[in-house]
Order: sequence, then structure tokens, then C-alpha cells
Amino acid sequence: MTQVSGHWLEDRAAQALLSALEAGGAKAYFVGGCVRNALLGLPVTDLDIATSARPEAVIGAAKALGYKPVPTGIEHGTVTVVGGGSVLEVTTFRKDVETDGRHAVVAFSESLEEDAARRDFRMNALYADRAGKLSDPTGGLADIAARKICFVGAPDERIREDYLRILRLFRFAAQLGFGPEAIDPDALLAAARLSYGLRHVSTERITAEVLKTLGAAHPLKVLGALQGSGVLVRVLPGASLPVLQRFVMLGGSATPVARLAALMAFAGHLPLRLSKKDRRLFDMLRRFAWSAESAAELAYREGAEVAQSAVVLRAALCGGEPSFAGLDAAGKAQFPLVAKDFPELEGKALGDALKQAEQRWIGSGFTLSREALLDEK
Repeated sequence: MTQVSGHWLEDRAAQALLSALEAGGAKAYFVGGCVRNALLGLPVTDLDIATSARPEAVIGAAKALGYKPVPTGIEHGTVTVVGGGSVLEVTTFRKDVETDGRHAVVAFSESLEEDAARRDFRMNALYADRAGKLSDPTGGLADIAARKICFVGAPDERIREDYLRILRLFRFAAQLGFGPEAIDPDALLAAARLSYGLRHVSTERITAEVLKTLGAAHPLKVLGALQGSGVLVRVLPGASLPVLQRFVMLGGSATPVARLAALMAFAGHLPLRLSKKDRRLFDMLRRFAWSAESAAELAYREGAEVAQSAVVLRAALCGGEPSFAGLDAAGKAQFPLVAKDFPELEGKALGDALKQAEQRWIGSGFTLSREALLDEK
């Protein structure tokens, strides 16, 4: 195959920018995930462009088109171009000069082949011009056809340039639906051997890769390979795959944080950095699973979907089948009293009275009427 197609290829902003860069004498291509996903028949969500043009030329071309250039990573040659309803990440061809596994010193290049040589996997080193004609300097097309994930060049060298590539290796195997059998044996050995290097990678970057892996449609086999390689224990000590397997088997939520709560059900510490919202959900699910809390009350306070995930996690830990009876109704229940129903009270006394009445109402299975609650006050 020498051609790629799709609506993404017709993006007006991208086409205009590619044309402008070429008119200025530069080479410019779509690259990476958009090309890979199009070839696999998967959705294309992000448009990345690689070019021989220097960042200042990219900025100039974007401004001339009326687009907004944002120097998001200009020290490494990356400019994000916003305009025409699109967001384009444009990066100048690069070659590595020096790297310590966390930060690379790069030099700009005029060569597509040099740019391809510093990319992680061969399937990500595919380039398409604005007409969709493909350039494949490393053999990525063959990998896609065979559903294989291989590093560009020597796996050890690619990993030492950025140890996060260890987790990306497994993440792509899960996210693309290839499974662990897609991972090149030499890549797997190198990932296991060099996994100590993950201690050099920021918690934020590791968190992002873990959540993407858990968000895959069918991550369990890949997680098994991650565990077998010894990588899982380095990033998530205390992880329990059997609990996650049972959680999935029982129909637990496919959201990454819910799956993470199942995976880490026995762990005392989570070495990841979640958002406040995700951390609250993670803690809530684990706390409920180990408690005797009422699922109906959780549904009332947090919604039926959260309560269902918590019920499944409890069943995964304690055995039995999860029961969702009454959770939908509880999730829609509305407490019938408001502050003005207690005109004689204020401050803490008012708050305590409302809480006590609410607990009586919850204990009745959300059946006590407003009048009945007021008669008992």
C-alpha cells in the first residue's frame, strides 16, 4: 500500500498549512498516529505534522493564514497551530544529539529519514503527504499488516532515549487491540531488562500511560504480559490482576479509574497522580468495597453508575454476584425537605436536623414523605 485516505486527510486547516510550508520550500507531512490509525481503520482524532521547516517558519506560515501559532514545545521544534476549527501539532524534523532517558537534546534536521530514526515504533514512523502518498522509511507498513509492534532500530537504544517507551509498548498493544502477541520478542526482553529506568520518568507521564492502557477495550492479556515482564510491579506495586479480572468478568465499569481501583484493591499506596475528581472516585470505590456501606445510599449521593461500579468491585473482592436492585431509583431520589421546613432553626442546629431527617428517609428506602418526616421532627 502506498496511499492512505480518510476525511481527516481533507482537513482544511491542515491542507492549507501543508501547502504554505511546501510553497516556502519545505517538506511537510502528516505523521504518526493519524496515519497509523487510518491504515488500521481506527478513528483519527489528532493531526500531527512533521516538516523540514524551522519553527519560526511554521509560525510565520500559520500567521499568514490567519491561524494562531502556540509555541508549546518550541525548544524541541513543536508549534501547535490553532485555526479553522482544527488543532495541529507541527514539529520540525529532528535528530537526537543526547538523551538521559528523560530529556533529549535535539538538533533540527532536513531529513525525513533522520526524523524517522528517532521515533519510537516503526508503525509510528509513517508519513503521508497532503495527497495521502505514504513514505515508510523504517518498515512500519509491514508491521501494521502483521499487527506487530517493533521499535525503530535497536530496542535498547530507543528505550534508553525515553524509558516511558516501555509503557507505550504495552499501551499500544492494548489500545490498538493487537494483544501481547503483537509485541516483538526483542522489544519485550529489552523492556523487562531496562524497566529499572522507569524510576527516571515523571509520575504524571506514567499515570497517563497506565490510564490509557486500562481504558483499552480488552486490556487483561496485555496487563498479564506487563506483569510477566516484571514491569507492572515497578509502576504499580501491590497490583492484583485476579481482582481486576473478576471485576471485568462481572461487568464492571470500563472507565480507567474504576479498573484502577480494582487493580489496586489490596494496595496500600497508589504511586500515581490522579486528578482530584479521579482520586475521589478511586478512594470512594475502594472504601465502599471494603465496607458495609449501603449501595442505595451511595447511588443516592453519587449516582447509580458509581454505585454499580462499587457493587461490582465489592463482589470481585468478596465473592458472590453483584446486585443492582434499587440503584437506579435511588440515584434519582430527591430528598423532600429543605431548610425552610425548619423555620425555627438556624446554623449548626438546622444542618443537624436536615441530616437526621435525611438519614431517616434513606433508612426507609427513600419512601417517607415530606409530611411523615416533618411529623417525626
